[in-house]
Amino acid sequence: MDQNRTMDPSCREQPPFAIDILLQLDFFGIMLYSVLTFMATVSMLVYIEECWYIYWKVQGQKKNAIIWVNGAAPVIGTMSCLGMWIPRATMITDMTSACYFAIVVFKFLVLMIEELGGDEAFLRRAGKNKLRISTGPCCCCCPCLPHVNITRRSLFLLKLGSFQFALMKIVFTILSIILATNGNFDVVDMSISGAAIWINPGVGVLTIIALWPVAIMFMHLRTTLRSLKIIPKYAMYQLVLVLSQLQSAIINILAMNGTIACSPPYSSNARGYLMSQQLLILEMFIITLVTRMLYRRQYDPLPEDEDVNENTKIISSAETLDIA
Repeated sequence: MDQNRTMDPSCREQPPFAIDILLQLDFFGIMLYSVLTFMATVSMLVYIEECWYIYWKVQGQKKNAIIWVNGAAPVIGTMSCLGMWIPRATMITDMTSACYFAIVVFKFLVLMIEELGGDEAFLRRAGKNKLRISTGPCCCCCPCLPHVNITRRSLFLLKLGSFQFALMKIVFTILSIILATNGNFDVVDMSISGAAIWINPGVGVLTIIALWPVAIMFMHLRTTLRSLKIIPKYAMYQLVLVLSQLQSAIINILAMNGTIACSPPYSSNARGYLMSQQLLILEMFIITLVTRMLYRRQYDPLPEDEDVNENTKIISSAETLDIA
């Protein structure tokens, strides 16, 4: 019976052109697109105002990292808005968002170090301590791993672990666009002969490797930087990661499997991308407002007597209880 069922020809076509969307929008569609476009615009305006504030109020290298990290939500929301209006540009907008967030992963690691005063200050204040590397997403199930001394070499390796993702993501994106123009790359083509089946897992591995150093540094500094609201900042960073990567991937997989129905002029895949983009615009708008409250503040240096190792604090507290 399923074989005899007819399918609208548009369900097998490429995503519609922007003009086709404009011509077929009803009242509800006009309101939805207008509200989402307004949200994306407000997100970018809030980000621009915040950049102006940080540029004039924050000193040193910290301002660069803050501006990059704050841009994650508004940039992803803006790219999603462009992809919503121009469905045939979805691959470009998604790859632009992914490249930007790859840089944000590295910049968030730099931000935590700069909150302590930079590399030299971090090494001076934390050099006597050790890093616990048994954290997610790589080694959270390996508590037996030894702690690592904090040296220039270990700090360099942590930075390199995150920087490689920022660099290689851009390289893989350029390669994917080149292959797409030649018809060799299609995000929905999961056959063994397609380029996507080889590129996407590689990018996934690089992502996990890049997230690991950030998690290591956060676990080490979360107590020291608690007064700077590093925990909610890290939560917003993780939330952007989950929503822009995991949520989008789940929706797109459902679309490729046909779970999300075709709705002319959108095919199942195109409609899945549309739903993902509309959700991201709303979610990134909310995250932009939250991150503005977290980052738009006065940045005073930390007291010099702060301990930068949470493990040391825990051990000291335990020894005090034993003595008592």
